[in-house]
Amino acid sequence: MTKADIVNEVAKATGMEKIAVQNVVESFMECVKGSLANNENVYLRGFGSFIVKERAQKTARNISKNTTLTIPAHKIPAFKPAKVFMLKVKANVK
Repeated sequence: MTKADIVNEVAKATGMEKIAVQNVVESFMECVKGSLANNENVYLRGFGSFIVKERAQKTARNISKNTTLTIPAHKIPAFKPAKVFMLKVKANVK
């Protein structure tokens, strides 16, 4: 499902215009990105959490040049689904 599909589904379900729904979806995504960029997690009860994870420093190898390099510690965005959400997805698996 793409962003356009989400906009269409929400517009159909709510009766709102697609332009208005698209603005809401875009604003929501900007809020989530901004919060994660400021190291703030986003919690949506019944859906899940957008969280910032810390990756530890590690050593990697470049096989073609036979060298090692150090990848510094860094942060990455992640999504952790709520239990209710996971159970609903698992129930639909056949």
